[in-house]
Amino acid sequence: MEAQFTNRQRAEVLTQALPYIKQYRGKIVVVKYGGNAMVSDELKQQVMEDIALLWLIGVKVVLVHGGGPEISQTMKRLGKEAVFVDGLRVTDKETVDIVQMVLAGKVNKTLVNLLQMKGGHAVGLSGIDGGILEARMKDEALGYVGEITKVRAQPILDLLEKNYIPVVSTIAGDRQGNTYNINGDTAAAWIAGALHAERLIMMTDIDGILYNKDDPNSLIPELRVSQARQLFAQNVISGGMIPKVDCCIEAIGKGVKNVVILDGRVPHSILMELLTNEGAGTLVRGD
Repeated sequence: MEAQFTNRQRAEVLTQALPYIKQYRGKIVVVKYGGNAMVSDELKQQVMEDIALLWLIGVKVVLVHGGGPEISQTMKRLGKEAVFVDGLRVTDKETVDIVQMVLAGKVNKTLVNLLQMKGGHAVGLSGIDGGILEARMKDEALGYVGEITKVRAQPILDLLEKNYIPVVSTIAGDRQGNTYNINGDTAAAWIAGALHAERLIMMTDIDGILYNKDDPNSLIPELRVSQARQLFAQNVISGGMIPKVDCCIEAIGKGVKNVVILDGRVPHSILMELLTNEGAGTLVRGD
């Protein structure tokens, strides 16, 4: 039988959240959302509810999103096979057109629409709009996969000042008119750094950083950057977690106060992280 909250319990939950609401009110929080945290419609709804609620209590939320599974599905429907090298999508001219169509079009506008349904006021952008993300080719073998060279935060700041939730898709341009596919975690780290965000929340499909990747009970709740570097040396941080933690360190180096890696598949994990004393996932902070 499902537990029922009494009105008194509901009121207690709200009063316990009050110090955290005060802490983040008026502050910029960047949420990186994409990949496997996106695949369930129910989860997508809950993530948008969390973001709309944070916006309603005065947190300046910026949503940075990818959409790898959606890109792969669209490519498959168009008869084009997805090819990856070291986790990066090989992106020829036809593929980058698909990436732009899916990320700046379908995924971006779906998220904007969901946020507005939940009571938020959102505006969708791509990294190309207003020259937010400028990039160059990372490696000719990968095609139009971009390496960020510059971030212009002003279009995002203008929207925040007008009380909108900016929703930014991770594509970039260059001065020759080329479009580049940008790794979502990297884009979020650079954008959060340019905004001097209070916090960057990186939603992924594991609990956080684990001492033992096969034991979910070995979660590391908090790490300094120097400790993270030690865990690299000890091979505790390995595989797909290496680039994520690299992005955390990069974001902190660019001026983000702290970064959280958490499991985006857990309902309301963003609210648990920001508005409770227990938090969620692994918090990475500077030394």
